[in-house]
Formats: sequence, C-alpha cells, structure tokens
Amino acid sequence: MADTAKDGSFSLSNSERTSRSSSQGSGSASGDDPFGDQMSQGDRQGMRRASRTRTQSTSDIKMLRTSKRTIYTAGRPPWFDVKGQFKEAFVIGICGGSASGKTTVANKIIEALDVPWVVQLSMDSFYKVLTPEEKELAHRSEYNFDHPDAFDFELLFDTLKKLKRGRNVEVPIYDFTTHSRTKQQHTLYGANVIIFEGILTFVNPEVRKMLDMKVFVDTDSDIRLARRLRRDITERNRDLVGVLKQYDKFVKPAFEQHIEPSMAHADIVVPRGGENEVAIDLIIRHVHSELEKRDVHFRSQLAAAGQGQPLPSSLHVLESTPQVRGMHTIIRNRETNRDEFIFYSKRLMRLLIEQAMAMLPFKTVRVKTPQGSAYEGMRFNWKRLCGVSILRAGETMEPALCAVCKDIRLGKILIQTNLNTGEPELHYLRLPKNISEDHVFLMDATVSTGAAAIMAIRVLLDHDVQEENIFFLSMLMAESGVQSVAYAFPKVKIMATAVDPEVNDKYHIIPGIGNFGDRYFGTD
Repeated sequence: MADTAKDGSFSLSNSERTSRSSSQGSGSASGDDPFGDQMSQGDRQGMRRASRTRTQSTSDIKMLRTSKRTIYTAGRPPWFDVKGQFKEAFVIGICGGSASGKTTVANKIIEALDVPWVVQLSMDSFYKVLTPEEKELAHRSEYNFDHPDAFDFELLFDTLKKLKRGRNVEVPIYDFTTHSRTKQQHTLYGANVIIFEGILTFVNPEVRKMLDMKVFVDTDSDIRLARRLRRDITERNRDLVGVLKQYDKFVKPAFEQHIEPSMAHADIVVPRGGENEVAIDLIIRHVHSELEKRDVHFRSQLAAAGQGQPLPSSLHVLESTPQVRGMHTIIRNRETNRDEFIFYSKRLMRLLIEQAMAMLPFKTVRVKTPQGSAYEGMRFNWKRLCGVSILRAGETMEPALCAVCKDIRLGKILIQTNLNTGEPELHYLRLPKNISEDHVFLMDATVSTGAAAIMAIRVLLDHDVQEENIFFLSMLMAESGVQSVAYAFPKVKIMATAVDPEVNDKYHIIPGIGNFGDRYFGTD
C-alpha cells in the first residue's frame, strides 16, 4: 500500500509488493496525471462498501478489491502526535555482496511483518547518470558499478531522509540494459517501516546514521557468483564472458575493499541469506517491538481538547441567519426523510463553499466593459485550486465544489476508525499531481474529535502542500474537533456551517446530526 500505482492511488497488496523490486515497479511516471479522470462508479461503490466494513475486524478482512484496485482494510495507524508532528519511520538497512540474497531477505521480512505500510528502497535506483564515455565503458563491461563513486549518495541521502520523515518522494528507476535512468520515476509514500538494501548500504557515514537496524547478508562467494551469472545473463542481456570479466575486475575487489569490511557496522549478520529463518525471526521480533514503542494513541486526548477555551481565530463559521438555522433544523431532525436531508445539506454545502472561495487570495484588475468603459474589479490570485474529500461523507461535498469551480481537480483520502484501538487509520490515498503548488479545500461532512482531519492534513503536508494553503471545510464540527485541528495546525483555515459544544463517550457530536454518511447514502 505504500507504493503508488499508475493512477496515483495506493493499492498494492503485500504479495504484489514482494514480487517486484522497488526500482522496477509500476510506479506512476512523472509525466502521467495520477488523477486525470474521476473515480469510476464501481470504485465509488467500493469506497462505500469499504466504509461499511467498520463492523468487521481487520483480522477477518485484509483488503477490499474493486474493479480496478486493491484497497487495504488494515490501514496505517497515526504516524504523528496530537500536535500533528510526525514520528520517524523505522529504517532497516540490508547490506551484502552482489547476489547475496539481500532482496530475498527484504521480501521475507515484509511477508513476516504482515503490515501494509512497508516501503522497500533499493540502492540500485541511485546509480549516477553516466557520461557517453562511461556508457561505452559499461557496454564493454569495463565500468565499475560496485565502487562507491558509482552511486549518487547525495540524492540517496536526501530521498531516504525525506522518506524517514514521512514525506512523499520520487525515486529514479535505473535501466540495467541501457545503463541509464528511465524518464519514469517511482513514487513512495507512507512508511512505518523502510527496508533499504544495497551492496554499499553501510559505506556512507551519513546514510548509516539514518539506519535503525543494520543487517548484513553473508553468502558464500561461489553461490553469489552463480546467482550473478544467472541474473545478468537472463535479466540484463549480458554475455558470459563480460559478466566473468566484470566480476574478476570489479565485483570481487569491491567486495573485499568496501563491502566485507562494512560487516563490522552490522547489528545482525544473516548467514545463508533468505534460508536463515532463525535470523529473520529475530529481526521481525525486534521490529515489532520497535513499532509498538512508536504507537500513537491520541483520540481520547483530542476529545477533551480545548475544554473551556475560546474558539480559535482560524475558525470561520457561516453566519447563523434564520435561513441557515432553518436548514439546520431540517437536517438535524430525526424525522426528516432522505430526499429532504440531501437537498438542504447540498444548499448548506454550497453556501460554505462560496464563503471559502471568498477567503482565497484576490488581486485588483481593470477590464473594459462592452461599452468601452473601464471597470476595476477582482481576480483570483493563485496558481490553482483543488479539492480533497475524506471518504466517504466528505465526498458528498464534491458536487457543490464542482458547481462553483469549473474543471477543478479532485482527490480522495479514506480514513477509518480501528474498532480495536479506537484510532484513525489511513486506508486509501489518491491526490492530484503536483498538489504542492495548489490551494486545497479539504472536505469532511462532520468532525467530532478531529482525529481524521488531523491525519488528512498531515497527508497533505507530507505531499508538500503549504499549511497556510489548506482550507478545512465541514458541515458540522464539535468544539473539541475545532480546537484539536487548530492546535495541531494553526495556519489551516477552518470553515463550518455550525459548531456544536459536545462529544459524548462514543465520540458522537451533541446535539449533532446523526451519522451523516448513512443518512445521505441511505445506508443507516
């Protein structure tokens, strides 16, 4: 689930992830629009079905398959605290000689961890861009790919640092048949665990400092040579003579000079690679214990947030005119039928969107009227606006936004509550391309504690959206939800049609509106 599919959504199962290398996956290309079309009706129904799996344990259902995607029902737990500040991912560095079985060990760890939020990063992705002369040497098997100078450690360090800090990253894809980087890039995001593997993983001191666990895969040299021959001849179109020549001239000396000495930095040495079940089990136990230490439990804290405190200045509530109160009276009434509920909810949503639009940056312009006279008016002064809905209730606000903003781009985030822990979990993510350049309307129909809202805002920040460019829009919020969002992200503008005073012990807003999604979609 941490990998990005071609359409920009996170949708891989563990078995799909472990069947490929991170340097050759189906990651979205930098030239593709990951959100060029709207979600199909089948996907929408799939999202709603996913929302209704709340009553089932995540141990019973691991994933939901729609017509196009695989969506995890075992989501990513919070990776940040009540202040919205991230908790760093746990990084496992795996080092070893060429064809020692590093990738096999990495895949076995992923399978044994049995959690969807694992990212596998290969050092092979970070070979330097070769000059024409170096490419010619490479084609003659005379270029040393096993020397530290062959790698772009600056890019590698920057990528691993961002990934460890929870950021969205674009990873190069290296083509071993042409000895060059492809035009496509591989998008990675959302790791609680990062598995970084390569022949020189422990060589660079700065990279080594970022590794929380260092594993060295120690395999007999004859076995490594046999594996390398099979791999390079069958997968990389090399000839036998060239492979042997490169091995004797570069691979073996590099192992003796750079790779084998780095074993001294390892926390665990794994003899025989992926066959060593005892060593892998030891690694898994340690990682699980570390993940437990990093667990965040904060929803109960959010429910009590800001009690007795004045509402923050970042909150903007729709003026409570008789018309607005009249519409609230209708949609809050338990006797209101579904058609009436939808109609008046849409009216309130439209008013909310219009008020949010008025708070966007404008600039003064002069235009000529049909009569030839000058008119001094206003024009929107931003590069682009997009909308992101928190599924499923937030999706109901999309039509109002589309009615106001022509051709607006839309994204979706699915967050659900884990019934065992009571904490929000991220299950699905699909954002417009280059969202970091946009002003973003983040939409959810109701907010009680603010747990899902904080998670969604953290996702946007991880994708480099500026905090001051985020507008959080909701039909109805509890005061605790307002306070927790404002406390975590003071620069986010919060907008609602009404704010209610309380949240009960089941995290329901009081007096509230009931389950908005169930009443709107008719699933109550």
